[in-house]
Amino acid sequence: MSDEAKKHNYSADSIQALEGMEHVRMRPSMYIGDVGVRGLHHLVYEVVDNSIDEALAGHCDTIKVTINEDNSITTEDNGRGIPVDLHKKEGVSALEVVMTKIGAGGKFDKDSYKVSGGLHGVGVSCVNALSEHLKATVHRDGKIWEQEYERGKTLYPVKQIGETKERGTIVTFRPDPTIFTLTLEYNYDTLASRMRELSYLNKGITIILTDKRNKNEAGEYEGETFYSEEGLTEFVRYLDATREPLMKDVIAFEGEKNGVPVEVAMVYNTSYAENLHSYVNNINTHEGGTHLTGFRRGLTHTLKKYADESGMLDKLKFEISGDDFREGLTAIVSVKVAEPQFEGQTKTKLGNREVSASVSQAVSEMLTDYLEEHPDDAKTIVQKVILAAQARHAAQKAREMVQRKTVMSIGGLPGKLSDCSEQDPAKCEVFLVEGDSAGGTAKQGRDRAFQAILPLRGKILNVEKAMTHKVFENEEIKNIFTALGVTIGTEDDSKALNLSKLRYHKIVIMCDADIDGSHIATLILTFFFRYMKELIEEGHVYIATPPLYLIKKGNKKQYAWTDKERDEIVESFGGSASIQRYKGLGEMNAEQLWDTTMNPEFRTLRLVQIDNGTEADRIFSMLMGDEVPPRRDFIERNAVYANIDA
Repeated sequence: MSDEAKKHNYSADSIQALEGMEHVRMRPSMYIGDVGVRGLHHLVYEVVDNSIDEALAGHCDTIKVTINEDNSITTEDNGRGIPVDLHKKEGVSALEVVMTKIGAGGKFDKDSYKVSGGLHGVGVSCVNALSEHLKATVHRDGKIWEQEYERGKTLYPVKQIGETKERGTIVTFRPDPTIFTLTLEYNYDTLASRMRELSYLNKGITIILTDKRNKNEAGEYEGETFYSEEGLTEFVRYLDATREPLMKDVIAFEGEKNGVPVEVAMVYNTSYAENLHSYVNNINTHEGGTHLTGFRRGLTHTLKKYADESGMLDKLKFEISGDDFREGLTAIVSVKVAEPQFEGQTKTKLGNREVSASVSQAVSEMLTDYLEEHPDDAKTIVQKVILAAQARHAAQKAREMVQRKTVMSIGGLPGKLSDCSEQDPAKCEVFLVEGDSAGGTAKQGRDRAFQAILPLRGKILNVEKAMTHKVFENEEIKNIFTALGVTIGTEDDSKALNLSKLRYHKIVIMCDADIDGSHIATLILTFFFRYMKELIEEGHVYIATPPLYLIKKGNKKQYAWTDKERDEIVESFGGSASIQRYKGLGEMNAEQLWDTTMNPEFRTLRLVQIDNGTEADRIFSMLMGDEVPPRRDFIERNAVYANIDA
């Protein structure tokens, strides 16, 4: 067959068949999202999900997660233990099947688990495939069984190594450095956030997290125990700890509607932000879905009916919208679905239609009972809704002004924006620079072909404490909207950002490397998180990292970004050198700023990512709110990092 004929002969031979584990190793991002920090932590979640499934089935109440000294992870539960008897179809131990076959496991057997966590059902076998080494130890039926693996391949058959009165499964794994090339280091706070979240979502389960890499002053390992008796009610209180509540009690519901277990908790506060978080089988569905649609429908319908019957809306001259009922609302919706259908860009949007009616019905019942039993709170909520409606009308006018400026041609762009000549947004980047002085230096140092500069005057508005119309009336914020070319609509009865005319695919926050600069960067991030979250979710927002020091000796010079780096450079220069500490971007000349912070060949940009939506919501509320003590504690704990990532 000629080469040309081979090209057109698309047959079975053209398909590269890969065994399950081999395919996971070749395409890891298909299974765990990515091979960076997020994917590394996802391995832990997959193993813990198995233990949570045991707990949901009523067979386990304690889960231990340990970060070992070498950054390997050990998880242990007191469940039934993975079966070790012979699997008839595969001809090997069931433990080996679970550990080495993609898609194997009890969660696919409806008799074993009614519902199960884990987004793709790949489970522990996927973790095994991506681990340099994994050891599974099972305590079951009075015996201890063990098997070890390297990169998903068994080292020996399952063997009995002792006897025990305990029961449960212990898994220790070390991620493969040839897969996770960026980092193998686990972040304690990231794991703690997820374990805390799981304890709230599954009340009555004790989750113990231990970090053997760090000891406290008493010589004990760092760690926390997470346990929740009230579930989502406690979760809402935790999220709203730094906000001022409008009511004493959390409104909560737990029960089964049309065969769907539904748990809801909500509370109103004096803020202007809407904070809705939804979960399906413990998965954070940050793209929403039918359960969130049901919640919104039940909330709006029930509150509107109550407000109409109370007569409090009689003097209002305009219609109240769904958004008005959700201003200052913090709510969590958690459902358990036997066969969830996920949609959306990141497969985190629930598509099961039957769930919408179940949640809507649950919310209506819960709210109706609460409003009847708490008339004072009911009145306060309706008053908040009326104020929100009035503010929305004012905000609509302010927003229309922003829209009019945005949709105009280049002549409508902010006067301070120094635009680039490139027309393709995918190749363009804009630097949001603190102050006119640094803005001037950045304009001189940039590459005009693809880099735009927008100087911001001082500290922008703290959107966490401002009414929506005040946000849209703010000059600096109007300039950001207009320069980026994005608009806000009201799709699906929720504020949606229209990114179709986004003018730059890289938006870089460039501030001084000091406390003031960090504060300004956090203010800008808070604005993006509350009003332009889609930009963060789609990977458009970055933070620049200007150097802290310039070290010179003779004709040698080097930049340093940390104190440790500075000391190492001074030592390499022979111990004596002149050190210049940059207090701000304005202290650098245009060439230095380009070389260190703006040149794509040498700069370091930190991509802003939301690893945990509920935790990001809590941190922004705490950092930008009125409560000083929690903010001080957070800064003292995290000061060493000198930056705040969502």
